[in-house]
Amino acid sequence: MTDRQLFDGVAADYDAYRPDYPAQLFDALESAMGQPLLWSHVCDVGAGTGISSRAIAGRGATVTAVDPGLGVIQLLRSRSTSRVLPVVGDGNALPLAAGQFDLVSYAQSFHCTDPDRAVAEAFRVLKPGGRFLCLEFSTVDVAGLDRLYDLFSFNVIPAMGRLVAGDAEPYRYLVESIRRFPNQARFAGMIRDAGFGRVEIRNLSGGIAAMHSGWKI
Repeated sequence: MTDRQLFDGVAADYDAYRPDYPAQLFDALESAMGQPLLWSHVCDVGAGTGISSRAIAGRGATVTAVDPGLGVIQLLRSRSTSRVLPVVGDGNALPLAAGQFDLVSYAQSFHCTDPDRAVAEAFRVLKPGGRFLCLEFSTVDVAGLDRLYDLFSFNVIPAMGRLVAGDAEPYRYLVESIRRFPNQARFAGMIRDAGFGRVEIRNLSGGIAAMHSGWKI
């Protein structure tokens, strides 16, 4: 079974297990900038059912929402406004022209990609001066919390998926793919190697999630 099929099967229930980090992400950006986000053309990759896409569109942007899952994209279409443009596609090979976006964002979806290829694709489709922004589950950096988080991730999350969505496998896959994801420093290095400048890291919840950003200078 492919990754696309795994998540298509639980599309209607998937959002119930995603912490509301996307909203925190854009609120934090607005606070840091001291003004509403001004990007007009955004590519939201791994958009899923559209939590992050709708959050960005609500701030005035036109959002191309990319996801490989046909079922997920159909659900996204039914929930989104005219500012959200759903596209079936893979972050490793975006079906989009080069140099057209002000912002490429990932919100809890980058772990499903090949990191080097996906960062290179983000760089390709950004305009000069555009920004790459990735919010992803990461490596816990608080002693003791790492063990508790592992116990929760590998035991509670799949069990909750089985209880409500009737299928634990997508949630088990999610946890395992997050554990394979590069830690904060390694991922920052990949972003720099792709050509981005001014790369920054911000940990959330003790490193359970991390916000990485860089600029196409």
